[in-house]
Amino acid sequence: MPDQDKTTRHFRSASEDREILRKAPQTPQTCSSAYCLAFDDEQFLLRDELRPVRLQLELMKAQMVFEEENVNSTVVIFGGARIPAPGAMPVRTDDPALVKSLKDKAHYYEAARRFAQLVSEYSLKTGGRDWMICSGGGPGVMEAANRGADDVGAKSIGLNIVLPHEQAPNPYVTPELSLQFHYFAIRKMQFLMNAKALAVFPGGFGTLDETFETLTLIQTGRVAPMPVLLFGESFWRRIINFEALAEEGTISPDDLDLFSFVETGEQGWEKIRQFYGIE
Repeated sequence: MPDQDKTTRHFRSASEDREILRKAPQTPQTCSSAYCLAFDDEQFLLRDELRPVRLQLELMKAQMVFEEENVNSTVVIFGGARIPAPGAMPVRTDDPALVKSLKDKAHYYEAARRFAQLVSEYSLKTGGRDWMICSGGGPGVMEAANRGADDVGAKSIGLNIVLPHEQAPNPYVTPELSLQFHYFAIRKMQFLMNAKALAVFPGGFGTLDETFETLTLIQTGRVAPMPVLLFGESFWRRIINFEALAEEGTISPDDLDLFSFVETGEQGWEKIRQFYGIE
């Protein structure tokens, strides 16, 4: 028998049944929350008991979007939301010393932008489905990453997270690839599910959390080895004594080879090219 047309439906769709119920007579029974379809009942879906379902939905939605938008692989860029573009004023602080410190880091914005340009140019040459830039979707280094992709006409991904201080997607994220997450754990999983490389710029708790989780997953073999590039050796050596961890015996000396220090976008892209044998 020939394959059945996949568009043929033997049952009404969920959206059709929802519309039928919305036109139902208004009675005490139909107005009761118990009568609402489970998938159309917001208060039901937000109950604590439904957390496992929401976790699954959040992961499934992101993966389905990636499939629909033809995303095969990504290069993930982490970094501080507070690092400004050159000439811009830092936000969230009026402390002159902190303003100066953050303005002095503006060159990392440019390095992230340049790195994203180089990666995205190669992505376009290979069809645009691989090596897509993926950031946290917010300002600072994240904006620079998406901006670099936009500079060369490539799509890029932004994985935002709901925060107490609203973090709107930066304007350079491809709208169809601008996702919002409630669960940090699912967002971090999504960052790595398609990643071929990780570029990390100076940042705060979030950047450190994401970076060390990635290194742990690679160290324990849960994620395939990939280039992990730490931009700004002086910054990283000032805040983390990696060698001391090895000297104390809490990590293996070989674990120091899980990452590389780089300074420029060109150096970062060259490390990736060497790792994957890209001509």
